[in-house]
Amino acid sequence: MSRLTRIEIDDSAIPPATPEMEQERRVAVFDLIEDNVFAVPGRDGQPPPDGPFALDLAIREGRLVFDVTTEDAEKVAEFHLSLGPFRQVVKDYFQICESYFDAVKKLPPAQIETIDMARRGIHNEGARTLQERLEGKAELDIDTARRLFTLVCALIPQRA
Repeated sequence: MSRLTRIEIDDSAIPPATPEMEQERRVAVFDLIEDNVFAVPGRDGQPPPDGPFALDLAIREGRLVFDVTTEDAEKVAEFHLSLGPFRQVVKDYFQICESYFDAVKKLPPAQIETIDMARRGIHNEGARTLQERLEGKAELDIDTARRLFTLVCALIPQRA
């Protein structure tokens, strides 16, 4: 199984991220580069393209775009996914993140842990949605899907 070695996020079409979301984005990109599983299956009887890969994520014309290239910028695949299946889980994720960031400032550890468990549960739901939407297009493990979901959240405006 291959991997991602570069990730770029085109956030030019959205409002600036909050400092907390920007930090989560940096951590997700760092963690993804350090450890991920990402492969593109072969199509039409062709063998799968060799990695490692670079990934550019963007929102274009209201769709989530995964632009996959080789490290040498040779086009491998481009996936356009509807944002519909992500809207509710992203909204829930933003709401629980806001609660979590507020809780860290003023609540005892036990209550923070409860909110964090809920946040992780929603994050896992988003990762599973991403894996389902990429089925047949890209193969990734749950940890890679979780980190990519964080980046997807960075691209979908909070009013989603």
